Amino acid sequence: MNIKELLLNGQSFLALLKEFAIEAKDVIIQDENVLLTDQNLAQREILKQSICIEGKNESGIFNFFGTLHCNLLNKLAVFEMQGFERVGLPTN
Repeated sequence: MNIKELLLNGQSFLALLKEFAIEAKDVIIQDENVLLTDQNLAQREILKQSICIEGKNESGIFNFFGTLHCNLLNKLAVFEMQGFERVGLPTN
């Protein structure tokens, strides 16, 4: 199970996506593969890591910055957002 799937199990992350009109299919966890394959992190039950989540909608691309709290044993994840930026605007 990947981090995105774990986050989508929680209501607060779904509410964040809804607030920005972003569909789950349009979300990318930056460096997710690096996080999951890091040997130091793989040996820990609890993961706390600063991450960037990219989401796209009709208004452009949004980067959400914050802390991922993940309990790998219980397959739970929470994203604590500290800020965001809109980086891409659609061109007509």
